Amino acid sequence: MTATTATDALTSTTGYTYTRKSEAAGTDASGNTVTNQSEAQDRFLKLLVAQLNNQDPMNPLDNAQMTSQIAQINTVTGIQQLNSTVTSLATQMAAMQGIQASALVGREVITEGKTLSIDTTAKKGTGTFELSGDASNVKVDILSASGTALGTVPLGRLAAGRHEFAWDTGSYGAKDGLQFKVTATSGTTPVGTTSLVRNKVASIGSDTGGALTLQFQNGTSAPYTAVKSIL
Repeated sequence: MTATTATDALTSTTGYTYTRKSEAAGTDASGNTVTNQSEAQDRFLKLLVAQLNNQDPMNPLDNAQMTSQIAQINTVTGIQQLNSTVTSLATQMAAMQGIQASALVGREVITEGKTLSIDTTAKKGTGTFELSGDASNVKVDILSASGTALGTVPLGRLAAGRHEFAWDTGSYGAKDGLQFKVTATSGTTPVGTTSLVRNKVASIGSDTGGALTLQFQNGTSAPYTAVKSIL
């Protein structure tokens, strides 16, 4: 009495085998279709009753063996139900993320990045960064797209947290592609920094793996999960 069309067999010491079905429909050894968890559990219990009815009176199935088999079917059913619940939650979360991301279109967000935001009218570049701790000396080096040093913005003593700075781009044609690098120390000890960039969201999309991405007006993009704050 052996089911032959699924995996994860649960075999008793008396030779009976119960096979857990996947969510897809299949057939057992008698050609009967097993389509869901409740039917699979029902068939298992019928097999267990058949064992009890046909066991050797001189060598009956002991309580430990029967309890073990019941525990196995309960474990399998519980795992299947948990998988179904987790899948449902993941689907709901993905749908909620899509709704939240669509609400960002037209708004400015802050993500990790080292590109200077350029205001061509004011001929000014601005940037944002975070300090992991208090710093006695902070400076920002302005770099060209190729990495050439163009200037430095001394900021002096700053507390831990988020800070902004501005740099006059007039003599450099106020062009895009300028970058910045933050250096911070507390005495002689380096302080951790995180460079941030401010961009306006133009549209939303997804990468090859299906994860949400934000497309910015300057042509760049970033994962939805990279958003630090919404302005």
